[in-house]
Amino acid sequence: MGTVDDSLTIAVRVKPGVSRARVGGRHDGPHGPALVIAVTAPAVDGRATEAARRALADALGVRPAVVSLRAGAASRDKLFLVERPAAGLPEVLRRLRDGSAE
Repeated sequence: MGTVDDSLTIAVRVKPGVSRARVGGRHDGPHGPALVIAVTAPAVDGRATEAARRALADALGVRPAVVSLRAGAASRDKLFLVERPAAGLPEVLRRLRDGSAE
């Protein structure tokens, strides 16, 4: 997780094709500590990535339009960019990522 200018970069580990979608938990991946997002969408034609983008926006309480994929289109380890994050957003992210035990 890093803040650059007026955006926030969030490392995410996507688990596609699960029976129940959820956002929370931590995965130590290639981009550092990542937020785990489990989605019911399969890893086909970018559907899991889009589902993860929308789930991330929902969990952070922001519009999906301000969340974009920065890296990792064909990987489970992705970097998402949140434009103009609110002041408390990094704390919300920390609670989601580090607050739930896996």
